[in-house]
Amino acid sequence: MRTSRSPHISGRWRRAGSTAVATSALVLAGLGTAVHATAATPDHVSAKAVATAVAKAHVQYQSACDATPKKGYAACNALRVTGGTTAFMEKQAALKGMTAKTLKPNASSADPTGYGPSDLQDAYGLTAASAANGSGETIAIVDAYDDPNAAADLATYRSYYGLSACTTANGCFKKVSQTGSTTSLPTADSGWAGEISLDLDMVSAIAPNAKILLVEASSSSMANLGKAVNEAVTLGAKFVSNSYGGSESSSDTSYDSSYFNHPGVAITVSAGDEGYGAEYPAASKYVTAVGGTKLSTSSNSRGWTESVWKTSSTEGTGSGCSSYDAKPSWQTDTGCTKRMIADVSAVADPATGVSVYDSYGSDGTGWNTYGGTSASSPIIASVYALAGTPGSSDYPAQYPYEDTSALNDVTSGNNGSCSTSYFCTAKSGYDGPTGLGTPEGLDAFTG
Repeated sequence: MRTSRSPHISGRWRRAGSTAVATSALVLAGLGTAVHATAATPDHVSAKAVATAVAKAHVQYQSACDATPKKGYAACNALRVTGGTTAFMEKQAALKGMTAKTLKPNASSADPTGYGPSDLQDAYGLTAASAANGSGETIAIVDAYDDPNAAADLATYRSYYGLSACTTANGCFKKVSQTGSTTSLPTADSGWAGEISLDLDMVSAIAPNAKILLVEASSSSMANLGKAVNEAVTLGAKFVSNSYGGSESSSDTSYDSSYFNHPGVAITVSAGDEGYGAEYPAASKYVTAVGGTKLSTSSNSRGWTESVWKTSSTEGTGSGCSSYDAKPSWQTDTGCTKRMIADVSAVADPATGVSVYDSYGSDGTGWNTYGGTSASSPIIASVYALAGTPGSSDYPAQYPYEDTSALNDVTSGNNGSCSTSYFCTAKSGYDGPTGLGTPEGLDAFTG
């Protein structure tokens, strides 16, 4: 359940990792280039040495949408890095035989400081699929309020990484209100604009050939966000990502039937960023609830390793047993008689965060690194899109349960304390924080 943040955290930075960050250091320069390093390393730098450097990543971050939502409202699950050294920065520095510099708190950078498309595609076995698949599919992003710079910022991200243009003019990108209007849009909000940039960039990173539909709700109420989901489906999206959540309530089952029951549509929802505890709409039985991991380079055969994302007892991926939603038939864990969160997972730890370009508002104009399960939800929605249009009567949340071998099983870490171990602790097979695991190609996301 979403809980109030303590006064020393709300509105200020939060620290990830145990190493103190020097707040007077200069902004990193020159370590983000258009050619991103993948798991492969130069001959003179061992994969083990790079992995050791990456393990040093430690950051400070803040919530993009910091307010604790009141009943019936949601907060976004985006976390913006404001200081420290990210995994990508440590990796790039190690490849160059350098010591990673630190980001100045509350500053963005002239170059990316987080994982880019090639990193994410490589980590999840998607390089070939991202290049070849996704054409003709529409992935919808549902968020609250307006990002006036959404189209321009999307263009900057895609141009930097050499991705095809996705614009209103070429029919690839479309922004509408919850009623479908392209002209009567909600009030602008800089915090949600950061969330929107994160979502659009993650779709671009994973499924660059797909069309993108941004549906902006007029407020962060569950009713308005739900209406935006319905509008996305009405406009033809078969994949809808929702990077927000709030406390569970007795109204959730009615929200389920009104807004999230869409057979034939893959609806993904962030599991939350406040550690162990269930959120809605991740608890909806009709959606794919997406947990979060710490994603680091490794000297293993995959080239990457993952564990449960946890910064503290109140900062990490969400998980848990719903108090209200019924258990879908495909979930077979025995400790929770109702809906269990999560189903699958992807990177969310800000220390191993993703590169995002955002230019609206005063909070971090330019290149930023973001984390939170707001990153993992659009990643998974995009994997579904690469896998192809779902069956018209299917609930795609079921697909991963039908091919669990096609996932990276995350077996280490926890997101807090709980009375039933797997609700909050990773293990072999299904667990709450990471679900069945993370993508290894597309097979777990097809019917």
